[in-house]
Amino acid sequence: LRLPEKGGQEFRTLSRSINQMADAIELHIQQAEGLAESRKVFIDNLAHEMKTPLTSMVGYTDLLKKEDLTPAAQDYVEVISVKQEQLKEMIQSLFELSKSTSGTEKFQMEKMDMKRLIEQTLADMDDAIAQSNLSFRTALGDEPLPFLGDNGKMYRVIQNLVENILKYSLGGTRVYIDAGKEKGEIFVTMKNISAYEMNFEAEEMMERFVRGDESRTSEGHGLGLAIASSYTANMGGRMELAADGDLFKVILRFPEAGEDSAAGETATKT
Repeated sequence: LRLPEKGGQEFRTLSRSINQMADAIELHIQQAEGLAESRKVFIDNLAHEMKTPLTSMVGYTDLLKKEDLTPAAQDYVEVISVKQEQLKEMIQSLFELSKSTSGTEKFQMEKMDMKRLIEQTLADMDDAIAQSNLSFRTALGDEPLPFLGDNGKMYRVIQNLVENILKYSLGGTRVYIDAGKEKGEIFVTMKNISAYEMNFEAEEMMERFVRGDESRTSEGHGLGLAIASSYTANMGGRMELAADGDLFKVILRFPEAGEDSAAGETATKT
């Protein structure tokens, strides 16, 4: 997310502010790892404090867009605008992760169809997929895949996993999304070819995606996987990560919902 601090005074000031905010978020994510309630309070306060200067920067950027700028200056403003949107997304993701791990968030559990959920999410993301230079292949079967979950949270889980694929996949490769039933469980498997060398163990994956390291790109902050994992666990499922060379794989598993499966509101547990 770092911007070059060059150009006129206005650009240098905006760029420096964005870089300082990005550095602060990165630092606090790392410092908050392993903490429970204190992490939630810390992240909530941090995200709240970040919103005010970010709103101010967005306002100044909008004013600069209305000025008669040189082509080079216009390019700087566009870059700043894009980075601000990425920071807004990061702050929102921090809020989501904090809430999902706090033990207080409510989940409205209902019987859902995994096949239909995946089809709907992919249809909603069709424009982004079409622009990605990736070929998606799905094998979802013909039968419903019933399980219990919160509709909004499950949509976010699938959306986050697909966004992760779009951000970190090697261009021009295929993406495989399979779903089905086995041993009383509903499963989803997503496989893609990583754009970077995955020279670390499976148990390190989640930590590295959140922290950054070699998995970080200019487009991603890595919190999407952490949010998806937390939501999945809170709804009674589990998320597994695996790698075989540069092949990255995510597997979701939920108990299959029977005819007598009970829906209702639940809260996460600490």
